Amino acid sequence: TMDWLIIPGVIVTCIGLGLLLYIIARIWWAKKQGLSDAGMKAQLQAAIAWNLAAIGCSAIGLMIVVLGVLL
Repeated sequence: TMDWLIIPGVIVTCIGLGLLLYIIARIWWAKKQGLSDAGMKAQLQAAIAWNLAAIGCSAIGLMIVVLGVLL
């Protein structure tokens, strides 16, 4: 069986979720700093790339878990 895939999948998923929490905290901090429009725009643009990476990481982790359960 492929039970050994479940734990690594959970770890990858948790890394993705941790990244999402980091991004939320980073944007919240930037908002509290009262940055200018250009500064906030730069922060949000950087956060979009990290956000996509975090969601992809979580999705890959969930796929690994599903493979471990099904196979």
